[in-house]
Amino acid sequence: MFSFYRPTDVAISKKVGAFDPASRSEPQYLSVHGRIATRPLPLFFVRDATESCLGLGDAAFAAATSAFRQWAMFDLGWIRVANPSAVIALSQIVAVEAQSLGLWSLNLSTIVDTIDASNQFGFVYATTPDHVEEGEERFLVEISPDTGQVTYKLEAVSRPRDVMARLGLPITRAFQRKFAIDSHKRMHQAIHRQAG
Repeated sequence: MFSFYRPTDVAISKKVGAFDPASRSEPQYLSVHGRIATRPLPLFFVRDATESCLGLGDAAFAAATSAFRQWAMFDLGWIRVANPSAVIALSQIVAVEAQSLGLWSLNLSTIVDTIDASNQFGFVYATTPDHVEEGEERFLVEISPDTGQVTYKLEAVSRPRDVMARLGLPITRAFQRKFAIDSHKRMHQAIHRQAG
């Protein structure tokens, strides 16, 4: 899973192309509407949930939706969507490239749930065997019909899959928290840049 070298565009395309979309499973833990089940999570799974206000009104919601379509919430410098032409649609493979502690990883997930409504936009993806983590993550922006507040919600249910990620669990958890913080910050920047 981890490498000292950044994956090439050819390697990324090959890995994404080799995945069989027919193997997509239904969401087990999360939907675009929240948690699916109230039952206890399997052993070693943890739930992380964060949210932040991005702005007010239809313009802010449109900007947030546009930022999602451009994968802005992953455009963090140390992490990015490596197949940025991917669309937010069921069965779409999302290849996330990350660099941490001098190591590179390319992690594939598949979109298993989506919503594109007048007041909500987002998706849930499930990790594949080609991911250092096992689980699901939900990315959602919504506008309140009452207040006009636009909120970015990020939620994950996961546990380490890769041996190195398991051995370095405290570090893995620190990077998960860093991703959430940086992703919210990046979405705020994207909204304000479009509004400005």
